Amino acid sequence: MEYLMIGLLAFAVILLICSVFMKDPYKIIREEIDQLSMQQIQDMYVIKKKLKVLEEELLVNDVEFQPISTIRPPSISYEKKEIHDIIKNQVWSLVQQGLTVDQIARQSSLTPGEVESILAEKIGRG
Repeated sequence: MEYLMIGLLAFAVILLICSVFMKDPYKIIREEIDQLSMQQIQDMYVIKKKLKVLEEELLVNDVEFQPISTIRPPSISYEKKEIHDIIKNQVWSLVQQGLTVDQIARQSSLTPGEVESILAEKIGRG
């Protein structure tokens, strides 16, 4: 019985020593996942940066944009549609850039009357 206990203890010590010197099979996988995560984060940063530059260029180049079709929807509206605040801010920004009412109407898909009412509302507020 004593030999069996000593033998099991020796076997446990050998296994412990072997486990210390063996490579972790998941270490390489974890490192690859970390590298992929970092690469993805860097790629997203670059894409967001390029997108921001592109949006700025498009905003500047919108002044020169002329639509292919000059067909306008009828400006008579029986019910007044609600214009979102973001569009109102965009219209005001385009006015500050020096665009005419017709240019703003083409770029914002509004009628010239709606653009003028937005401007009158904004000027009325101060």
